Amino acid sequence: MTTAIPKKRHERRGLAWLIPALYILFLLLPIYWLLNMSLKTNEEILSTYSLWPRTFTFENYLTILTDKSWYSGYINSTIYVVMNTVISVTVSLPAAYAFSRYRFTGDKHLFFWLLTNRMAPPAVFALPFFQLYSAIGLFDTHIAVALAHCLFNVPLAVWILEGFMSGVPREIDETAYIDGYSWPRFFVKIFVPNIASGIGVTAFFCFMFSWVELLLARTLTTTNAKPIAAVMTRTVSAAGIDWGVLAAAGILTIVPGAIVIWFVRNYIAKGFALGRV
Repeated sequence: MTTAIPKKRHERRGLAWLIPALYILFLLLPIYWLLNMSLKTNEEILSTYSLWPRTFTFENYLTILTDKSWYSGYINSTIYVVMNTVISVTVSLPAAYAFSRYRFTGDKHLFFWLLTNRMAPPAVFALPFFQLYSAIGLFDTHIAVALAHCLFNVPLAVWILEGFMSGVPREIDETAYIDGYSWPRFFVKIFVPNIASGIGVTAFFCFMFSWVELLLARTLTTTNAKPIAAVMTRTVSAAGIDWGVLAAAGILTIVPGAIVIWFVRNYIAKGFALGRV
């Protein structure tokens, strides 16, 4: 009896590892297939079915890295995504501090109203932004897309940061004021380092939304600021769809998000622990 119980426990542990392993394999299968296609020629993709390329080729990646119509899409996406992330986090920090430290009439209603903006689909604001930017000369610029995405990222950023700031004791504020710190100096030198993990989580979510969002980015740009997501939807030519180049573009689109996740993975775990992610 004593030997049977540890054996059953060992079997249960093996089964517990098997289920997550199968789930991860299921998630990685589309990415592997995309990588597999990116290393094939169009003829091989359309003519044969294989789990790996019969003839490896990097021509698809070379096309993206040398063709301006492709690599400019990555440059444009990176520019407005970084601009949006910086603006969203910078604007949200003092707003979240106010919600976490002060109580005023209508504060909860205002906080809820910010979140309702985040719940609206981007399609609702596509036409107003298009007409507004066309009238003031911001159409087809990086700042236009960055500001449009702020409408969705700032409420989420305020909500996440407010949770992290509420976990910082108020005694830190009082001690800093007694020591003669001005509010800007206290906020930058003392308070912000205490919520560095929250800023990392916030920047990650702002980055990912702006990186994958397509409707506003495509509606508000034509050539000068056209993102890679819009470029990928225009791969049909007289010869048909260039599947290999499209697959290579998909792989290169995944890379920035994977890099960001790698650097902020610990901060995201902390955000889950605090209940704000």
